[in-house]
Amino acid sequence: MSVIPHERSVDSRFGWLRITEMWASLAITVMWLAVLLDAMFGPNITSTTPGGTSSSVPSAVAVALFATIATWAVAKYGLRQREHD
Repeated sequence: MSVIPHERSVDSRFGWLRITEMWASLAITVMWLAVLLDAMFGPNITSTTPGGTSSSVPSAVAVALFATIATWAVAKYGLRQREHD
């Protein structure tokens, strides 16, 4: 006789809380929304040399760099394929 395993039963009212893909995509969306808002309203990073030359870079460049690294980490953990027990 063989036994067919059934999927774990999840309370239908709170079952959506266990969907890790949803939380990962929400986290990635919020990170890039922060980059967008920083690009629109954030200050510039300015640098002035002793000779009087100044340069300016939007702060969204630095935020986007860290958002890229965080997106990679969240996607690797939250969107990975898992074996069902």
